[in-house]
Amino acid sequence: MSVEGWNTVLVLGGIRSGKSEFAESLVADAPTVRYVATAAAADPEDTEWATRLAAHRARRPGSWTTEETADDPRRLADVLASAGPNETMLVDDLGGWVTVLLDPAHQPADDVATITELADAVRASEARIVLVSPEVGLSLVPTTPLGRAFADALGAANRAVADACDAVALVVAGQPVWLKPSAPVPPVDVPARAVPVDGVDGVAPAAATLPADGPLPEVLTPTVPPAPPTATGTTWTTSTMALPVIATGLVIQPGMELPMPDEYAGPQAVQRLGTLDLPGAGLGVLERVVEFAAATQGTSTPTPWTDVRVLLLHGDHTGGVAAGAPVGESTRLARQARAGRGTLARLAAENGAGLQVVDAPPAAPIEHGPALDADTVESALRYGWRLAEEAAEAGVRLLVLGACGAGAEAAAAAVLVATAGAEAPTVLGRVHTADGEIDDAAWMVRCATIRDALHRTRRSPRGAKDILAELGGGDVAVACGVLLGATARRVPVLLDGPVGLAAGMVARDLAGQARHWCLLVDHGGHPAVRLAADVLGLTPLLDLRLDLGEGANALAALPLLRSVLALAGSLPVHPYHGGPDDEPTDTTPTDTTPTGDAATAPADGDVAATTAPTAPAPGLARTDLPADSDAAPAAAGAGADDVTPEFAEPTPAGPGPTTTAPADAGPEPDPSGRRAG
Repeated sequence: MSVEGWNTVLVLGGIRSGKSEFAESLVADAPTVRYVATAAAADPEDTEWATRLAAHRARRPGSWTTEETADDPRRLADVLASAGPNETMLVDDLGGWVTVLLDPAHQPADDVATITELADAVRASEARIVLVSPEVGLSLVPTTPLGRAFADALGAANRAVADACDAVALVVAGQPVWLKPSAPVPPVDVPARAVPVDGVDGVAPAAATLPADGPLPEVLTPTVPPAPPTATGTTWTTSTMALPVIATGLVIQPGMELPMPDEYAGPQAVQRLGTLDLPGAGLGVLERVVEFAAATQGTSTPTPWTDVRVLLLHGDHTGGVAAGAPVGESTRLARQARAGRGTLARLAAENGAGLQVVDAPPAAPIEHGPALDADTVESALRYGWRLAEEAAEAGVRLLVLGACGAGAEAAAAAVLVATAGAEAPTVLGRVHTADGEIDDAAWMVRCATIRDALHRTRRSPRGAKDILAELGGGDVAVACGVLLGATARRVPVLLDGPVGLAAGMVARDLAGQARHWCLLVDHGGHPAVRLAADVLGLTPLLDLRLDLGEGANALAALPLLRSVLALAGSLPVHPYHGGPDDEPTDTTPTDTTPTGDAATAPADGDVAATTAPTAPAPGLARTDLPADSDAAPAAAGAGADDVTPEFAEPTPAGPGPTTTAPADAGPEPDPSGRRAG
């Protein structure tokens, strides 16, 4: 379903408005659909009406079943009331139902009572129901009694059913406008925060909420050391996308149409790099940073990211995936980050970035059952979307995803195994003890846990939300919502570690555009990150193999990325490509011939001096050079004819013009082959 928090939807629209196609798209993700046809059988001679009905039948997938209620319009209420909670029904449409209801064959009857019965059945049904109905009342009042009776009855039916439904949409020219609800999504109770147990530094899930409209976690601004001043840049040229999920009640579902980065700005930025005054081969592989920033900013001259926010997701996983994880370590790291201490907070301060610690719902052991229930998955996705939405509203231009939950790496590996068809041992990273030693026993337990979880879910659906519920857990679900919300608001995201890449794999199945807004700085040597990056087409920029914690690795490399963008935006065009020339424009020769004892020119091209010292008297050694210097004259006891003086007396300028040698050239050689002396 495409409506969040509600089971019943009424889709209104005029003739040929696209209301039926839109209603069918709302149930496209359901495995089976009961299609309830209300129209009466067509007149055999009415070929145009028969063509319309055939077009409707042709659009229905083979997995759908069709049920007709034209023989008895009162049966529609019974069909809806008897539907089970696992069924999805599409009723098309109420206009045909009212036509049959007003048919003389079904009169006399209490039309008002029948409409009330239908509305009560919709309100009480446990099934997922989408009803289609033509909107009336936007034109003139019909001139015939039968036309007025139809308009009145259909108008009454639309009002009653709209009041009974959880959501109402009006389709105009193929564009849906949500009329109901006017209030945001109600909060869903989910466990969200890990708390100490009986004073021990352990964790246990506590009941909490991820509210749809409540306050989000505090955004911290670490100040040790003080953040460096940030350069001002140009304003963003691309507008952000309106938020369909929060404002209208639409659910996060497969096939979402989210914006893509600018397909022209990136290549234009790379082409522009080739014209800049860069020495050597230029920026190398870091040209991809410029291309990514240009595409996501919508300009060929991108600016460095100045407003950065780090989202640290803290959600613990219980069971075998957390084997070998020190008890209470994830809680300590989250508490440390909130206090502005530790590696992540220090790096955030160095980069002038905000830090937001987010408590995600804890996950149950995946070897025994689902990690989360379906409602918690929906709530976590919306919560992540809201985090990205709030960041965009606050002017954040770059998000960095981090995670610190116990067992998060193994849970992310399980998601990758399910989505990419990999084997657990090939994507599961090493387990290290608190002393830094490799714990092979814990690694084997994690492998066995992932194997058992996949065996348990071998017949389960492999949809994006199914994987989050069965294997992913709260941190992966929140991260997935962040990626989707950031994509909708055109905010790029730095991925850094297994949780972020696992969320990227799931987000790809919900909205394929999300991966184009992600940048992977370093794979950290983690096998799961390597494989997920390959599947998503995210080539790591660096090969530093940093292991500072998910999120901290990206922050460590962020200054380099900013420097690259600063160079790309500030360097001039090379003179060869028409840029400014740094050579002086005044080419008039100037007489710079030395004329005094304090300005003698060097007699040897190997020795250069801005101000030449006074030449020594013949037969005397230089006293202003070290005794062991190669330039010191060995003239002690020797005559002037035996030693070539290191510095010659200046030659007086004779009559006529004097030629000045270039500044970077040595003295002009004597045609006779002898040095001047």
